Amino acid sequence: MKNLSPSRFAICLKNKGAEDLIIRKLYQVLPDEKAEKKGLLRVIDESGEDYLYPANFFFTIDLPRKVERVLRQHAIAT
Repeated sequence: MKNLSPSRFAICLKNKGAEDLIIRKLYQVLPDEKAEKKGLLRVIDESGEDYLYPANFFFTIDLPRKVERVLRQHAIAT
C-alpha cells in the first residue's frame, strides 16, 4: 500500500452559499496550512474536487485508523 499522508475528516455543520456541501455529511480534509491560518479548510466536496470553505462550516473528527483506511481506499477507487 502507498505511504499516504494522514487523512483528516470533518462533518459539515453549515453550508450557507455552498451548494456542493451537504449538512451532516462526512468530508475528507486535505492539508493546506496557508488556508487554515486564514480560517479555511480545503475539502473534497460533492463535485469531487477540492475547494476552500470556511472552517466554521465543519467539525473535524478523529477516526479509528481502520475507518480512515477504508475511507481513503474508497476515495482512491472513485
